[in-house]
Amino acid sequence: MTSDWFGRTEKYSCFTRLRRMHGCEAMSSTVPSPLKNEITLSDSARLNESAPTDPVITARIEAIKQLAQGLSDRVAVMDRSFNVVYANEAAWAENTTRRPHAKCYEAFAQRTDPCGTCPAMKVFEAPEVQCVSCSGGGDGTACGMQQAFPLADANGTVASMLVLFQPTPKSQGRTTPEDSIGQAGDDRLGDLIGRSPIMRQLFDMTRLVADSSATVLIQGESGTGKELLANTIHALSNRKDRPFVVVDCGSLPETLLESELFGHVKGAFTGAVANKRGLFEEADGGTIFLDEIADTTPTFQAKLLRVLQEGEIKPVGGTRALKIHARVISASNQDLADLVKAKTFRQDLYYRLAVLPLYLPALRERREDIPLLVRHFVAASCARHHQAVRQVAEKTMRALRDAPWPGNVRQLQHHIERAVVTTTGPWLVCDDLVSGGIIAEDESLQSASREAVAQTERARIVDALQKTAGNRLKAAKLLKISRASLYNKLRAYSIE
Repeated sequence: MTSDWFGRTEKYSCFTRLRRMHGCEAMSSTVPSPLKNEITLSDSARLNESAPTDPVITARIEAIKQLAQGLSDRVAVMDRSFNVVYANEAAWAENTTRRPHAKCYEAFAQRTDPCGTCPAMKVFEAPEVQCVSCSGGGDGTACGMQQAFPLADANGTVASMLVLFQPTPKSQGRTTPEDSIGQAGDDRLGDLIGRSPIMRQLFDMTRLVADSSATVLIQGESGTGKELLANTIHALSNRKDRPFVVVDCGSLPETLLESELFGHVKGAFTGAVANKRGLFEEADGGTIFLDEIADTTPTFQAKLLRVLQEGEIKPVGGTRALKIHARVISASNQDLADLVKAKTFRQDLYYRLAVLPLYLPALRERREDIPLLVRHFVAASCARHHQAVRQVAEKTMRALRDAPWPGNVRQLQHHIERAVVTTTGPWLVCDDLVSGGIIAEDESLQSASREAVAQTERARIVDALQKTAGNRLKAAKLLKISRASLYNKLRAYSIE
C-alpha cells in the first residue's frame, strides 16, 4: 500500500507525483466546501477536536479518509508533534487509546514516553525526503511503522505525515480473485508491467484505490498505458463483473459526446429516430473511463460536473433524470492543474475528478523496466505471428534501454513487433532495431534542438540553485516552475 497521493512535490515518485496532479498549491483557497469539514480521527470516534485549518492539508486528509475507511491495512496521519490527526478503524483495532490529541507512541505502541529517535522525523527535517521506510530486519519500530510520507500544506511546508504500518498477519484461507491478480508477480499487476520503484509504488496505490467509489484521475504522457491502468483498477474492484466502458472524449464533437454519454430521446435532434441509452447507463454498476478529458469544451465540462455532483444524468431532449451508479475514471496526457491555471479547464470539475489522482511515468523515467518490457513484447509478438521465441542480444538491449522513446511503452511495443516481423534468425540484434529509427530519430534536427534546449535549461537550473544557496523551493519559484518540475529536471540532468 502506498501514499502521499495529495502532495504537490517530486513528480517521479508515485505518491509525491500524485500531489502534483492534485494541484493544491496554487488553488488551495478554492478547495470545495465538502473538503473543509472537520476531519475525524476514525469513522466512529471524533478524536481530534482541533482539525487542521490549512485547506490543502484538510483536503488531503479527507481524501485519505475516503481511501482508508474500511481497509484492513492500518493507516494514520500525524502532525509535526506526533499527534494523531486521523487513523482508520484498522489502525485502532488492537489499541484502546482513543482520546483527543493522542500521541502516536501512546496510541500505537502503548507507551507513555516517546520512542526515542523515530525514523519518520526525516520527513520533517529534510524537504527533499519523499519517503521513509522502516528497516525490514529486526523488530522494526515499536509502533509497527512501515513507511512514512510527507504531506505538504498550501505553502509547501511539510505539516503532517501519512504513516503506513506493517500489515496485520492474514489467515491462510482461500484467496480472492483480486488477490490472484496481485499475485501474478512482483513485476506486473494486471496488464501493467514493471519492477522499478516507481511502478511498484503505482501497483500498491492501484490496489489501494481499487475498491473505493471515488473518482480517479490518471495523468501521464501518451503511450504510457492510462487505459490499461484504468482497466486494472476496474478488474481489482468489486465492480469487476460489471461493464468497463471506454469513452474517447477527444474524438467526438461536443453534441455527439453528450448524446453518447447521456443518451437521447426520440426526436431530440435531426437523426434521433429512437431513444438511445447513454454510456453512463451502459456502465451502470461498473466503471466508465473518460479518456482525454482535457479535450472537452467548457460547456460539456459544466454538464459533466453536474452529473458528478448530483449522481444522475438527463438524456438529450429528455425531461426525466436518471440515477447512475457508475464509477468515473478519467485520464489526460496534459497537466490539468496547469490547464486550470490557464482557465481552460474548470477548477471545480478538476477537484471532482482528481479525488484520487494517479500518475503514470514516462518510459524514460523508468528505464530499468525496459528489458522486462522488451522480453514480454518479444514473446507476445512471436506468439502472435507464429514464430519461435527470439532472443535479444545484450547490445540490442542496451540500445533499447538508452533510446529516447518519446512515444513511451506504445512506441516500444510497436517497434519490437516490427522487428519481429521484418527480421529473421534466432536473435534480434542491434542493427535490426537501430535501423528501424531509434538512432535516426536521435540524430535528427529535432533531436539537436531538444539537446540545445536541455543544455540551456540545465545551465539556468544550476544558476538558480547557486543564487538560492541550494534551496530547491526558492529555485523553483525563481525559475517560475513547480517544485515537482524542478525535481524532475534535477534528476533528468543529473544535477546533485
